[in-house]
Amino acid sequence: MKKAMMAALGGAALGLLVTSQVAGPLLAQESDRTNVYEQLDLFGDIFERIRAEYVEDVDDKELIEAAINGMLTSLDPHSSYLSAEDAAAMRVSTSGEFGGLGIEVTQEEGFVKVVAPMDGTPADAAGILAGDFITAVDGESVLGLTLDDAVSLMRGPVGSEIIITVVREGEVEPFDVSIIRDTIKLTAVRSRTEGNAVVLRVTTFNDQTFPNLKEGMEEQIEAAGGIENIDGIVIDLRNNPGGLLNQAIYVSDAFLDAGEIVSTRGRDAADGDRFNATPGDLAEGKPIVVLINGGSASASEIVAGALQDHRRAIVVGTNSFGKGSVQTVVPLRGDGAMRLTTSRYYTPSGRSIQSLGISPDIIVEQPRPVAEVEEEEDTPRRRSEADLRGSLDNDSLTEDEIRQIEEDRARAETAAQLREEDYQLAYAIDILKGLNALGPTALLNP
Repeated sequence: MKKAMMAALGGAALGLLVTSQVAGPLLAQESDRTNVYEQLDLFGDIFERIRAEYVEDVDDKELIEAAINGMLTSLDPHSSYLSAEDAAAMRVSTSGEFGGLGIEVTQEEGFVKVVAPMDGTPADAAGILAGDFITAVDGESVLGLTLDDAVSLMRGPVGSEIIITVVREGEVEPFDVSIIRDTIKLTAVRSRTEGNAVVLRVTTFNDQTFPNLKEGMEEQIEAAGGIENIDGIVIDLRNNPGGLLNQAIYVSDAFLDAGEIVSTRGRDAADGDRFNATPGDLAEGKPIVVLINGGSASASEIVAGALQDHRRAIVVGTNSFGKGSVQTVVPLRGDGAMRLTTSRYYTPSGRSIQSLGISPDIIVEQPRPVAEVEEEEDTPRRRSEADLRGSLDNDSLTEDEIRQIEEDRARAETAAQLREEDYQLAYAIDILKGLNALGPTALLNP
């Protein structure tokens, strides 16, 4: 009987314990819901008070959109609300043509920071540099504005003038820059040959990036008479602010035969994705140098990180921007959209570059442009043996050998001129030249 009573009491105690363990979380959840409803009621009270008592009439729609945008921008610099007009503009920009100044911007400490000016745009022509801070637009301070509001100030009719105030590292005082707005037509990839290297200048990752890259590369290789006649590929991602994730995957896959390109991980581990390369290498094993700088962000960092981790390319330049997050654009009612950060991405070795960036294998700074100094007319020309009176002729060379020497000299002079115009690119081409001289095993032990 005592045993039965003890068992019954034990059962009762266990029942009480289980009840309290279950009831505790339920009560906490109920409390959380109550707090949320109270906060929403508070929002409604404030909204009504503003409508009734603010010193000027307010637009209900604008007020609500501002509240939504404030909620999103409080999360991180890349989450935001897109009105119907902004959502339409974003869709146009990813197709490759839009109106504006031609700069990719983010927000830092309340100011607008230039991620990168886009090649061939009004901002690029005006000398705007990656890392510049825009503190005012047409004399109106952007401090305290949301990023979208600051960008709206910079929008305007094509052909109109805008004056932006810039703070630049190394400059003592802020200075004004006048820019004429224009229609921005982006060529995603520009290809050319420098010496024996094919240079692929990737300016953005939109719907045209991979098709442009493949077509441009094939044209340059054909013009060279075959891939055996080139030293390698330079993929120039400097000042490329990023764009579409799928295009970064396509570009990386173009030069990898196998292995992971990038993985994404959200709050829920089950929502992660891995993207792997498929067989085929457009460069057929030729060495690759990737150029990056502080304006290389997002999709650019995916490409650089993938090729670096697989030791398929040598990364040259300066540390990249460090945007290691992925945004999902969610359509909303009324043709608007929500841009929400939903995951981080990781390079094949498992590293996140969020706020750290891609570190180059070889750090090469680009010299700041300096004012040209005219050479004095009386600067003496260097003399050589051939200038001396009565010097002996070189009769040991054939005409073909002399022509080859002259062509080599012309190439060397062109390379020297390139160093003056773009030191980082010239450095990358020199690396390819050296790797090509070493043969196909050069990249195996970088």
